[in-house]
Amino acid sequence: MTSDPQRFEILVVPEHIEGDDHASLAGAAIRSAIVAATGERGESGYPRYVGQGVEADIDPATRTVEALLVDGSELDYGLSARVVEPKSL
Repeated sequence: MTSDPQRFEILVVPEHIEGDDHASLAGAAIRSAIVAATGERGESGYPRYVGQGVEADIDPATRTVEALLVDGSELDYGLSARVVEPKSL
């Protein structure tokens, strides 16, 4: 059994947004999704999480998005994905 988190919230924000607190990021987000662990590893080697049109390989130790597709496409330039603990499940 894994100790990796089973759910994360991914917030897609403009690249220039700083900080990591949920309220600031959520206010600036142009898209958000709750993603759940699939039990598989992605091409990056990190656990795969999916949900609400988002597929992501996330390093659970650092909360870094290693690979991301939103509605089947990569993010446009100028956008970044931030991982936060979901406010509510």
